[in-house]
Amino acid sequence: MTQAAMLILALALLCPGVALAQAPAAAPLAGLRQAGQGTLRFLGFEIYSAQLWVSPGFDASDYTAQPLVLQLAYQRDFTAEAIAGRSIQEMRRVGRFTPAQATRWQQALQAALPDVKAGDQLTGIYQPGAGAVFQMGGQVVGEVKDPEFSRLFFGIWLSPRTSEPALRQALIAAPSAAGTP
Repeated sequence: MTQAAMLILALALLCPGVALAQAPAAAPLAGLRQAGQGTLRFLGFEIYSAQLWVSPGFDASDYTAQPLVLQLAYQRDFTAEAIAGRSIQEMRRVGRFTPAQATRWQQALQAALPDVKAGDQLTGIYQPGAGAVFQMGGQVVGEVKDPEFSRLFFGIWLSPRTSEPALRQALIAAPSAAGTP
């Protein structure tokens, strides 16, 4: 069994339905600690709440060095197509990629993600060098096996080039606490 498969299995067994709105939240995967949490708002409307779970020793300046989990609890309904399209736009802030990559990644992300409704929680698992795995309700709903996609996708929230620096800061607010038991 690959390391990514073991991570997915462990996450499914340990976290069949963590609700972000409740505190304190249980760690979604053994060994991970919550680094921070925040809320994305647009024109005063709450879009989603986010929690970042990281390994001990997490360094926000090198967020792609270790596995991490990002959980989004949606407060609005969105289609997978809308999420994928917006994700590609935001990934362009983080790094460069070709139009062919954009098309391929948007199609892959749209196929990997479900439509979401208010109250749904979507979990993204980042594995360095392996890509991204997505879960909803503790079940794997899709994955994109492209390390460059994964780096840029999680950069939407964690890169210093994010369009939402306040949310990034809230997510990485306690990286030193991530290493403490």
